[in-house]
Amino acid sequence: MNLTGGIVLFAVIWFIVFYVVLQIRPGSQAESGDVTPGTPASAPSDAKILKKAKITTLITIVLWAAIAGVILSGWVTIHDLDWFGRLDPPAN
Repeated sequence: MNLTGGIVLFAVIWFIVFYVVLQIRPGSQAESGDVTPGTPASAPSDAKILKKAKITTLITIVLWAAIAGVILSGWVTIHDLDWFGRLDPPAN
């Protein structure tokens, strides 16, 4: 894995984790009792995006390190994932 691959892997993991973290305790305006005129009652009242982005980054660093470690160690190669035999056999 090169530098670009590592950055892309980090970005993909970050966005997947971010979409999961956004769903944790969202809190709607109806639940808080303060509905802004012109918005639906189900709109978020206080999303705390910065806090969730920080949590996402910490989780992503741990996941990225584990996944990058497995990729760089060679424990799992592309030939291990070739279940249908479409790649050339590994050169020994």
